[in-house]
Amino acid sequence: MIPTGATRLYVIVGDPIAQVRSPAGVTEEFVARGRNSILVPVQVAPADLPDFLSVAARLKNLDGIVATIPHKFACYQACASATDRAHFLQTVNLMRRRADGTWHGDMVDGLGFLGAARSKGIDPRGMRALLVGAGGAGSAIALALVEAGVSEIAIHDSATERRDALIDRLNQLGKGHARVGSADPTGFDFVANATPAGMKEGDPLPVDVTKLTPSTYCGCVITVPEIPPFITAARKIGCVTATGTDMYRQHQGIIVDFLLGQSGE
Repeated sequence: MIPTGATRLYVIVGDPIAQVRSPAGVTEEFVARGRNSILVPVQVAPADLPDFLSVAARLKNLDGIVATIPHKFACYQACASATDRAHFLQTVNLMRRRADGTWHGDMVDGLGFLGAARSKGIDPRGMRALLVGAGGAGSAIALALVEAGVSEIAIHDSATERRDALIDRLNQLGKGHARVGSADPTGFDFVANATPAGMKEGDPLPVDVTKLTPSTYCGCVITVPEIPPFITAARKIGCVTATGTDMYRQHQGIIVDFLLGQSGE
């Protein structure tokens, strides 16, 4: 599309930002739906986010914000309202402007991750799941897996306070069982990496891949590189896998539905 003065703006905010795939895909989806709208990447450091959000609230042609690393928790605090899912997680990756000018938020990372698994023929119901990373995306994936009926979810994160708080909230749901995990995937049917490990050359793998079996499903949130090292290692073992790009393809439509006010009330 060629933007004009009447084009409605949406931004995706993160630090770093070069790895995101959504600007092109979401913009294409806007156009396919007959909307004169565009999603633009904006790199904002955590210290500058409050100033950015203050300015964003006053931009009359800015209708929505997509939040990525590391802004999802802070963006939740900027929302005047949010979905039940976002309130439970206390994090958002989507914000749309309400009629009164304030922000309404949702968190759909878990839906995209689960959709990627199901597109590969994986139904997590009854499975034992290991999740690495209890941040914004990780907490959303944990909730989605519990809601999907996993029998157990073990969560591994070096930020132990954040990990334990998520485990406590999940166990209050009375569905499945959440507990502390480790980097050892032995005995798990479903392994999810929700950390940036693998984005930089030399990063350690999120789990001990030597202990994976071919029957273990492995998913990852990373989009750059296209095939993260964890997924490369899992594929060599024979595991069914999905990448961050697979995840994004699953929730592109979900993102646009929310930004346009067609879901997430």
